[in-house]
Amino acid sequence: MDLYSGHFNRLIDELAALPGIGRKSAQRMAFYIISMSDARVKKLAASITDAKANVHYCKICQNLTDTDICPICANAKRDHSTIMVVETSQDLAAYERTGKYEGIYHVLHGAISPMLGIGPGDIRLGELMERLKSDEVKEVIIATNSSLEGETTAMYIGRLIKPLGIKVTRIASGVPVGGDLENIDEVTLLRALDGRTEI
Repeated sequence: MDLYSGHFNRLIDELAALPGIGRKSAQRMAFYIISMSDARVKKLAASITDAKANVHYCKICQNLTDTDICPICANAKRDHSTIMVVETSQDLAAYERTGKYEGIYHVLHGAISPMLGIGPGDIRLGELMERLKSDEVKEVIIATNSSLEGETTAMYIGRLIKPLGIKVTRIASGVPVGGDLENIDEVTLLRALDGRTEI
């Protein structure tokens, strides 16, 4: 039975299509949006439109930013000799929440998965290898997820980088197999970072 109008149902459908949002959550959000003032709704809609129009990949690390170079890469106080390779910008944010990692990042925007037809050319590996031509880089920390895809990607990257004479390490266990970095607490992430091993 259709309880609401077409407009309200469309709003619920669009919200429910977002990752991690179920039908009940979408319905609660839709009720909240409808109860907001017109000014707040316009501000919300404008922020979504502006973000979509202006956010792109950092020219250096491939993180999301609205400037040419993201704030992390532009920060001269960061250790530019150490690059942590992560699968997503959410993984980068997880490590930044620890407040302990002082190096810079490289975001792959995916992982190698032959089962899904995702090969090395489908993620941002070329950009990483280009960065490694600089004599400044001394260590690459591979912090991909502990899934089959993440491990495959880590081994592939390790094999690519080793001949360059750059130290390659992998975050230690402590990150559960099958777990996504963005959902892991800061203490576990720190232990994994501190216990990284050379590969």
